[in-house]
Amino acid sequence: MSNQKRTTLALAAALAGSIVVAGAPAAHAEVVDVNYQCVTPIGPKGAVSPIDIKGVKSGDGYKLTMSFQKGVSSSPVELGKGAMNPSAEIELGGAEQGKVQVTGPANSEAIPANAPIKISDLSGTYTPKKSGKVTFTAGVLTIKALGTTTTCTPKNSPGPSLELDVQGAGGSTDGGSTDGGSTSGASTGGSTGGSTGGSTGGSTGGASGGGELPRTGPLDSAAALGTLGGTVLLSGAAGVLWLTRRGQRSAG
Repeated sequence: MSNQKRTTLALAAALAGSIVVAGAPAAHAEVVDVNYQCVTPIGPKGAVSPIDIKGVKSGDGYKLTMSFQKGVSSSPVELGKGAMNPSAEIELGGAEQGKVQVTGPANSEAIPANAPIKISDLSGTYTPKKSGKVTFTAGVLTIKALGTTTTCTPKNSPGPSLELDVQGAGGSTDGGSTDGGSTSGASTGGSTGGSTGGSTGGSTGGASGGGELPRTGPLDSAAALGTLGGTVLLSGAAGVLWLTRRGQRSAG
């Protein structure tokens, strides 16, 4: 019974796994007042609108939504349903520089003459190329209506409406990316094949008899450890069975 208990404990310890807890990316958002100064077909106009930018994780990137809480311009004539099409730029800062284009649907209702033009929510997709904290700030707003274009530019140097701690989609690559590692053998063979192929390939390659380069990736290491653990467990179980049978023969 004592041998069986020890064997059971050894098996449980060998099969126990580790749990990795991954933290969610940190985010900080706030509503920022943006002083838009617009160049319209009938002259300059302007207004201050609180801007809110939200980012929701979607696959390898983020869906950005830019919301205007107040209208920023007006039209001297009524804009019928579907006559006005807005778009804007969101400026990136921090770990990554650039711009993200966001667009929105046309106006769902008619806009009376000289009434503030309420901009619908604008959305677009941002896929990070670098890792770190990235800021998102309201940029130029463009309104197209009745064959004319109105451009509204922030004039008060607004601060970021959103900050995200992101991870670049490509991740980190070692040894010149995936192609040279498993497929080419020419780039990997120069360094890995020279040292690894000389020592590891001498034993591993010689035993297998194939021309395959030794695999050194994390998944292969995990598989090798799992195979080794399974071999040790089988050897231990076999030893326990042998000792048990030997004890029975001695008792008989």
